Amino acid sequence: MSKKKILIIDDEAAFTNIVKLTLELSDDYEVCVESNPCSALATARKFRPDIVLMDVIMPVMDGGELRTLFMAHPLLNRTPIIFLTAIVGQNEVEDHNGVIGGSFYLAKPVNAADLIKAIQEHIRS
Repeated sequence: MSKKKILIIDDEAAFTNIVKLTLELSDDYEVCVESNPCSALATARKFRPDIVLMDVIMPVMDGGELRTLFMAHPLLNRTPIIFLTAIVGQNEVEDHNGVIGGSFYLAKPVNAADLIKAIQEHIRS
């Protein structure tokens, strides 16, 4: 079975390193990290992820703007996106069933079990 590809787009290096290591430990995922939202579309075109984990608040371009670019791109518009954000707490996630603006999201800090469960539920086959 081939590894599923996950692209993490987040400007917080410490957070992305922890998430990357956690996911790679399962040996089920190949993980690529992009810290610059302005380069994220080019990275995604080259990497061709099965799912994207994306921060909401980033410098220069926020996750919502970047999601719009992904949705407009013919190679990426069907790639699931899970937002990982610190701007909402766990109570808000539960109040909205984890969906805002048509995209699923998890509140930071996210635990590994919840993240892997969300990935498994939303990943492109």
